[in-house]
Amino acid sequence: MNNESQFKFDRVMIIDDTPEDLYITSHVITRSCYGRDVIKFDLATDALKYLIENNSNTSLLPQAMFVDIFMPIMNGFEFLEEYEILQEKYNFNCEVYVLSSSFDSRDINKAKSYKNVKNFIEKPLRKEALLAM
Repeated sequence: MNNESQFKFDRVMIIDDTPEDLYITSHVITRSCYGRDVIKFDLATDALKYLIENNSNTSLLPQAMFVDIFMPIMNGFEFLEEYEILQEKYNFNCEVYVLSSSFDSRDINKAKSYKNVKNFIEKPLRKEALLAM
């Protein structure tokens, strides 16, 4: 059993439309003591709604976030654009990582161009990638 004080973050958010990726990413995050609680969304629009509704309750907000690029309704880049607006409005303090299976340098460079994105990580998330952060 993990001691809660061992976790790097209390809350981590994952936004990914693939159930398998949500499961794998969540599992790696908790097993690696990176995040105690994992908030999962399969739609970026639902994640934005959650952030807006809970903007004044920091105990419910994530301290780190993993965002997929390719999703229906709102893709990861569209989410990041909206998140930047919210971050300025509500002053969220969250480490944002793009987690994607894309190897396209245009996607990688675009992801890294957002001021809130700390890094681009290839799927599937691995413990070594978390330890390197």
